Amino acid sequence: MNRRVASLALAVVVFASLVVEMRHRNRDEFAELQRLTAQRDALDTEWGKLLLEEGTWSQHRRVEAIARTRLGMATPTARQFVVLDLRSTGAKP
Repeated sequence: MNRRVASLALAVVVFASLVVEMRHRNRDEFAELQRLTAQRDALDTEWGKLLLEEGTWSQHRRVEAIARTRLGMATPTARQFVVLDLRSTGAKP
């Protein structure tokens, strides 16, 4: 009878220590999950800001204004247009 009680007590102690260990791991993993979730949210916010910035930088008005001011580009006049008829030259499209 004494052996049974001792073995049951040992089993209880082993299982209790396993429960404590698993709860500790669970808390650590949950803390890591919370940290990664916060990091993901921060990255999502940054991604949204970058998309807005990209949209701002690529607006047609802005590109056209830079082309005119920095590069000296202008819309060609009707006289500056040249139309080529590739069918009459025998060139293949």
